[in-house]
This record gives sequence, C-alpha cells and structure tokens, in this order.
Amino acid sequence: MKRGDLLRHLRLHGCYLRREGGSPSLWANPATGHIEAVPRHTELSDLLARKICKKLSVPDPKRG
Repeated sequence: MKRGDLLRHLRLHGCYLRREGGSPSLWANPATGHIEAVPRHTELSDLLARKICKKLSVPDPKRG
C-alpha cells in the first residue's frame, strides 16, 4: 500500500498528524486518544497498514 493512500484513509476517519520530524510520523485518533507511528517509506506492507489502523481504531484500509 502506498503511504499516501494510508494517510488519506487515516484522515478520512478522523485521525491527524500529531508530530513530524523524527524517523516515523506520529498519527493520533482524537476519539480514542491512541497514537501510532507511521514509517516514512513510500510503500508499506498491507500487514503493517492493517496494524496501524487497528491500533488507531480505524477500519481496515482495504475494506473501507
């Protein structure tokens, strides 16, 4: 999965970029208060994208 597609999916479900600057970007879900690191690779594995979404309480990116 492309990183841009994952970030678009996270924004669509209410998440926001909390901090940029270190190696990974930190994304947060204000509804749950969870924070998760998103690597800066242009391509992420589908497994990693599902893990990030699960930690942020966001639906699976492939299912909508």
